[in-house]
Amino acid sequence: MAFEEMWRDLQPIGRSASSGGYFRQPWTSAESELRAWFLEQARARGLELEMDQLGNVVAWWHPPGLSRRGDAIVTGSHLDSVLDGGAYDGPLGVVSALAAVDLLRERGFEPVRPIGVSVFVEEEGSRFGLACLGSRLATGLTGWARARELRDRDGVWLPDAVEAASLPVEPDNSPAAWLTPERVGTFVELHVEQGRNLVDRGVAIGVASEIWPHGRYRFDFAGEANHAGTTRMEDRRDPMLTYAMTALAANKQARLAGQRATFGRVEVTPNGTNAVPSHVTSWLDARCSSDAALAELVEAIEKQAADRADRDGTSLVVTAESVSAAIAFDPGLAAYLAALGDWPIIPTQAGHDAGILSAAGIPTAMLFVRNPTGVSHSPAEHADMADCLAGVEALAAVLGGLAS
Repeated sequence: MAFEEMWRDLQPIGRSASSGGYFRQPWTSAESELRAWFLEQARARGLELEMDQLGNVVAWWHPPGLSRRGDAIVTGSHLDSVLDGGAYDGPLGVVSALAAVDLLRERGFEPVRPIGVSVFVEEEGSRFGLACLGSRLATGLTGWARARELRDRDGVWLPDAVEAASLPVEPDNSPAAWLTPERVGTFVELHVEQGRNLVDRGVAIGVASEIWPHGRYRFDFAGEANHAGTTRMEDRRDPMLTYAMTALAANKQARLAGQRATFGRVEVTPNGTNAVPSHVTSWLDARCSSDAALAELVEAIEKQAADRADRDGTSLVVTAESVSAAIAFDPGLAAYLAALGDWPIIPTQAGHDAGILSAAGIPTAMLFVRNPTGVSHSPAEHADMADCLAGVEALAAVLGGLAS
């Protein structure tokens, strides 16, 4: 089947020989190779390509004589990864979308609405820190004035990264929103499940009901650099201690509330073994079952961090870098999808481009494919081939139903 061939083509791109994980960050050579692969696949199928200045792309299936109305069906996902990530998060939705189009064509299906296969850039936020950046810009939910001020860990500005990837964008130009409710009638994203709900249920396919609200917050702890040997413990103003207590507090608060809190990234200055640090910057990822619960959790963590900073003689500044409200997918659309295969409707705690398109006013749904490990954002992420092929069948059924 075409799915298996495409999957074999993608497997080596951006893969680490040491860990087996993937480094497919946006506007790098690996991601550019993936985009070139997608463009080649689209052209081989005679699909009409539309790409913006950042690399967001949609490959359109416009059968002869089909009216180019503004009620298109769009599917797809992303090709970028987190640092040392898994193979399935994102690419599974792109490959499945192309394979579903192949399947519909093999069966002689003729859509009465245009069908587009999309690829969005920087979904993970692994390089520039703002998750779903490509779809945010494509829908207009985030403006270029904000996006152009983003820098990666090496200090590279976003416009420079885009230009270096041979996707010319003028520094003063403002990429326009082009995936809007006036053009797109429905968006459906297929994604590997990032959890064990489907495993526990013993089913291969699920339908999303909602995305939990989530946010990324930068905690800047400032203290005083000093000698690790000659400085008495009681004389120190050590921001590492404040950070360490904050990480423990986040874990405790999240457990007590039944929510999610993770400090997964930290930077230390001067980062020397024999020096008390002067500054610690860490990033909190918080996800909760409601917007109110998210605000309460972050407030509780910040309060404990501030109290500890007072005791340690350090200071704290918290900056919300990105916050996404709860997304409830179109319930009627979810029910329609679920009825096609008697699939369960389940929530997700992970963010997706589908959530951005939903927030932009486009009726949106998601299909999940079972992940037997329940692990994601890791080389251990997996989906069995039989379940992947079941996902292609499910997506083809959905697209066929919506575009008929």
